[in-house]
Amino acid sequence: MSTDKLPFLPFALPEIGEEEIAEVVDTLRSGWVTTGPKARRFETDFAAFLGDEALHCIAVNSATAGLHLALEALNIGPGDEVITTTHTFTATAEVVRYLGADVKLVDIDPATLNISPAAIEAAITPRTKCIIPVHYAGLAADMTAILDIAQRHGLKVVEDAAHALPTTHAGQMIGTLASDATVFSFYANKTITTGEGGMLVTRNAALAARAKVMRLHGINRDAFDRFTAKVPSWYYEIVAPGFKYNLTDIAAALGIHQLKRARDFQAKRAVLAQAYNEALADLPVVLPPAPQPGELHSWHLYVLRLKPEAALQRDALIEALYAAGIGCSVHYIPLHQHPYWKSCYALRAQDFVHSQTAYEQMLSLPLYTRMSLDDVERVTTAVRQSLMS
Repeated sequence: MSTDKLPFLPFALPEIGEEEIAEVVDTLRSGWVTTGPKARRFETDFAAFLGDEALHCIAVNSATAGLHLALEALNIGPGDEVITTTHTFTATAEVVRYLGADVKLVDIDPATLNISPAAIEAAITPRTKCIIPVHYAGLAADMTAILDIAQRHGLKVVEDAAHALPTTHAGQMIGTLASDATVFSFYANKTITTGEGGMLVTRNAALAARAKVMRLHGINRDAFDRFTAKVPSWYYEIVAPGFKYNLTDIAAALGIHQLKRARDFQAKRAVLAQAYNEALADLPVVLPPAPQPGELHSWHLYVLRLKPEAALQRDALIEALYAAGIGCSVHYIPLHQHPYWKSCYALRAQDFVHSQTAYEQMLSLPLYTRMSLDDVERVTTAVRQSLMS
């Protein structure tokens, strides 16, 4: 396939429709553009989407903010340890350091690329207070095992579900399990987007109440209620040194309609992923792990791993794909490779064999709903030509 006249195929693009645009315009015309009725509607719709309208859903301006709020509400602080995977974006771990607690990084399961329950259990110390599993690429972590470990050791669980909408485990939607909190991301390349944004979900009313207060400067009253009241309602109190983590109505307007399309988006991503699988199956690669039968994989990422016998190593393949006009990425440079985390905890690559090996072999191919099957063919043809030449 000649790529001489083909436009560059980016690694990711959001799909924004006329409904989202109209809702944003309506918000702009309404005169209420910060956190208000659209954010509340998005929160309510999100609980309904997860199938439990009793859930507390708190819209925030990033998943990082949601993770920080959840840990703060669980009283994570100096002297505590939080276990999470080295194979994640730094946000998962950095929020622990915001609170003065320590991070204990552990390795992944080499088959699923998700955090290893056995590694979690081996890392628990008297200081351990919480586990943050990450549902890598949109495949659910082994939450049955993780929740069992947490219950036996008296630990909190906050799920980093930035990749996991909609994803299921044991027939339940991620966000409805027995964790203390779950945090989703709506960043521009996620399965649904609000540009920037996230959602903190919990069944714990006290955690939700604390997160709502801390979301906006520690104010004990909702700003929307104060500014729209028909009677004098100016008085409020600062009850804690809070943060500035609220989601605007402009962003929520996008989310309202993106959420309506989430299942269709997932179905399209699954079709594209299957097309990749079929086209790449005979190459010297490890295909992404599939979900268990009957479970949903969000397919946020399509992560390919090169086998040792491949003609090219990972970096050379990435260069070849870019030369063919195809964007790709790597998810992730493990935390134990980064200067801050290495120096903070004296981390060594040999202590994370599975993550290190996966990192050296992996690349993420384009996977987003604006792609066509022809786009997938273009990518797979370029991969095949590079690996078979």
